[in-house]
Amino acid sequence: MLIKKGAEANLYLEEWQGRKVVMKRRLPKAYRLPQLDSAIRTQRTLREPMLIHRAKEAGVPTPTIYMIDLTESNIIMEYIEGKQIKQTLNAVPLNEKQRLCQHIGALIGQLHKHGIIHGDLTTSNMILTSSNMIFLVDFGLGEYSEELEIRGVDLHLMKTALQSTHHRTARQCFRAIMTGYAKSVGKITAAKVLEKIQEIERRGRYIEER
Repeated sequence: MLIKKGAEANLYLEEWQGRKVVMKRRLPKAYRLPQLDSAIRTQRTLREPMLIHRAKEAGVPTPTIYMIDLTESNIIMEYIEGKQIKQTLNAVPLNEKQRLCQHIGALIGQLHKHGIIHGDLTTSNMILTSSNMIFLVDFGLGEYSEELEIRGVDLHLMKTALQSTHHRTARQCFRAIMTGYAKSVGKITAAKVLEKIQEIERRGRYIEER
């Protein structure tokens, strides 16, 4: 059963060896040269499980990878039962929003502290389980980097996602995220990343004005 159709891959809920799993399938792109397309899909299919595993080692809850099929560019991984943060955040009081966002910020901080960039930080890619754990999913656009600019871009995407989907409390939520982030990476690093986010926003406004 198709559960998510993305630009980069499709996600299917399937049964595998007696358990519910997510099958991530990277489909060929007709607009790319076949050799290049195959190389890109193979590289991303290899890199994503490595990022997910490294994130888990860094203390960030992520799905368990069960199988990788490089021939078909497929990944079979654990299905996380729960609700997307996107669904949850608008339904809870402000103090609970802030608590959840601080926790999210701490998880993002743990990723960045260990050189992991998620690449698609939105509340759709965060799952809240019944035991109040938050899992980060979909590292398909992720990479390894310790550059301030790349960290800033990662968090700027998170801020933009909040403004788009949770606009009424986006400012308070992002402030809480940065508070949690600072607890993981330290106040000095968090301040530098925040400065970079503001710089990215200024660049965006300059381009729009032109």
